[in-house]
Amino acid sequence: MRILLLNQAFYPDVVSSGQHLTDLAVSLAQDGHEVTAVAASTGYDDPGRRFRYREKWNGIDIIRIPGIRLGKAGRWRRAVDFGSFLTLCLLRLLTLKSFDVIVAMTSPPLICMLAALLARLKAGRFVFWVMDLNPDEAIAAGWLMSGSRTERLLETFLRFSLTSATNVVVLDRFMKERVLARGIDPVKVLTIPPWAHDDEVTFDADAREKFRAVHRLANKFVVMYAGNHSPCHPLDTLLDAARELRECEAICFVFVGGGSGVEKIRAFAESHQLRNILQLPYQPLSGLGGVLSAADLQVVVLGNLFVGIVHPCKIYNILRVASPVLYIGPRDSHIVDLASRLPQKVIRSHNHEDLSGVVDSIVDAFKNWNRIQRGEALGGEYSKGVLLPQLLDVITGGHRLTSGTTAVFKGEDSWQVSQ
Repeated sequence: MRILLLNQAFYPDVVSSGQHLTDLAVSLAQDGHEVTAVAASTGYDDPGRRFRYREKWNGIDIIRIPGIRLGKAGRWRRAVDFGSFLTLCLLRLLTLKSFDVIVAMTSPPLICMLAALLARLKAGRFVFWVMDLNPDEAIAAGWLMSGSRTERLLETFLRFSLTSATNVVVLDRFMKERVLARGIDPVKVLTIPPWAHDDEVTFDADAREKFRAVHRLANKFVVMYAGNHSPCHPLDTLLDAARELRECEAICFVFVGGGSGVEKIRAFAESHQLRNILQLPYQPLSGLGGVLSAADLQVVVLGNLFVGIVHPCKIYNILRVASPVLYIGPRDSHIVDLASRLPQKVIRSHNHEDLSGVVDSIVDAFKNWNRIQRGEALGGEYSKGVLLPQLLDVITGGHRLTSGTTAVFKGEDSWQVSQ
């Protein structure tokens, strides 16, 4: 089969959506399919990082699109970046031959509409892999006013994409509810969480000690937030906790990743003269196991308004290194769903308003700190070996669902087909 993959990020970019799409592309190519990936020619979080416009890698034909990259400092800058990329992407797509299947993610937001149009023009199947929902995200973040002309236009584009798709793949039950609320046929909406990179991410004692030595963390209790720094994952409560614990020299707060919130963290640390905060950029996937292993308490954050809109998938890699987790966010979320199926206290949950509870959980974890022992890896049902084949079946038609049935991820029981 000839398969086209569309997303802003792809190999060798390090953001999550690019890593997951790369996993999919490699597996498709290994299965003998003719795979083309179209992505941006610059880094998702680092516009200064440039990639080749065209290359063949692991049997995948990669086409990279240039565009204006003004950064994330303002909404108009984002709009120009997205607009230039989408325009050039559309022109390039029109020059390509037809495909049997087109798979589109959601970065930038309107790339799914290009896929829907291309599928109609060239008669291919369209699989919409929804990593986040817009305009929902833009409204929740305060970037867009609900009911505005722009919001109505973006909503029209989203509904067109959802309706045009042969299959819609969502990440959790909350996201599925939002999609179904738009009148989409439930038969074609499948729930497949993003997998852990278990072939790359395992607990690595040697890499842990090396990372801690390089960053002078050898004798510290490390509280780590690793991932996107954005309004979807507000870090205010965690930063306030760092301020509250500033006198505890044995505890260090490490922020790994990028996004619009990076400068906010730096400004907060400087304004409060905090020496217990360390900031690092995104790390390559090849070293992610060591980075995550270096933490003694991992933090996952979800904004109150973003349930079903975004899906912090870092939790699945964290479980592979058997790290305790502090979750800050609303009770109704996929993280709490997951916590209910894990041993007690693997995930400690607090809402954003519960600063004292967050501080108490950090202190309690510190008091019970064991620098040597780690439990067994958890979350095996979220491994690449379990979930990636399910997505491959959806895309290639290797797993056909009969009319009137839908496949639903059931946690411990993996997949269940119901009428």
